[in-house]
Amino acid sequence: MAIERLAFSGLRNLEPLEMRPQPGINLILGPNGSGKTSLLEGIHVLGMGRSFRTQQLRHAIAHDQPALTLHARLSGDLALGVRRQRDASELELRLGGERIARLAQLAEALPLQLINPDAFRLLEGGPAARREFLDWGVFHVKHGFMEVWKGVRRALKHRNALLRHDRIDRRSLDSWEHELVRWSECLDELRRAYMDDFLPVFDETLKELLPLPGLELRYSRGWDKRRPLAELLHQGRDTDRQMGFTQQGPQRADLRIRLKRRPAVEVLSRGQQKLVVSAMKLAQGRVLEAMTGRTCLYLIDDLPAELDAGHREMFCHWLSCLDCQAFITSVEPQALAGRWRPETPVAMFHVKQGRLEFQATE
Repeated sequence: MAIERLAFSGLRNLEPLEMRPQPGINLILGPNGSGKTSLLEGIHVLGMGRSFRTQQLRHAIAHDQPALTLHARLSGDLALGVRRQRDASELELRLGGERIARLAQLAEALPLQLINPDAFRLLEGGPAARREFLDWGVFHVKHGFMEVWKGVRRALKHRNALLRHDRIDRRSLDSWEHELVRWSECLDELRRAYMDDFLPVFDETLKELLPLPGLELRYSRGWDKRRPLAELLHQGRDTDRQMGFTQQGPQRADLRIRLKRRPAVEVLSRGQQKLVVSAMKLAQGRVLEAMTGRTCLYLIDDLPAELDAGHREMFCHWLSCLDCQAFITSVEPQALAGRWRPETPVAMFHVKQGRLEFQATE
């Protein structure tokens, strides 16, 4: 689903803006510190309900403004809005003119992927970033994911609470372990099914961007694949009680990315890492479109960084082929010029000292 109109006010150093982006490629050009990344941040908040730059959204409010207000009109005439007042503790979310309570409704309305320096966490960070990546895909294409995910979290929360009691209520522990096993097996099944769809698309995408024979991406479910989770939980009670939390289960799932049996992050250059991460993100968009008919919106901060001219060209070609909407920042106006298919709509905007100006359409 494409954004047809954006309206922001109170967002960091950006002046109040109205933007009518192209359904294809939107290049956001300007010097460092001008507000380019802030524009991407605003779109990210609209689709995810959170910033990729700060854990406290109030820090994104302009210092002289009482509130941050973000609004988008999507194709199909669907309105999306987020407001955060400086002195309030909660976000105000609106979808189709109605107030909503769940962030998942924003994510469902505006599927988006972010490619920025933080995306390297998929390779060099801990398992949490890779689980989030995996579950984004499952959420968007597998029916019933949210119910299963909430079931796992609820059962895990209660089991961990019981483990921390001075005296363990064995009957309650048995009951919540049963629930945890039931929901965990469902979540593992959904994740495995998604990976069966994702891996061939990822391999094809990576082959076009950066052929890397021997690179493997494998799903690890979070507990010993040779033993049932019920047995592991029962036998691990004493150790889990000492630790104060459940050590095995889907909350420990991971995606292991290796090149010739070594962690990929130890072998690949920074530019190669960016292309592997980009292939993962682009592949998720392709799977989303193939399975649901919906397109993914891409936010790409400083695309030219760490890529040579040839790999920039290939990246832009793939993005054009996806027939999706993308917002791409760059400090170099010429770095991305003329790299798109002739039929791809391309618009250029310039940001200078927080002010957005439409520049041209290719």
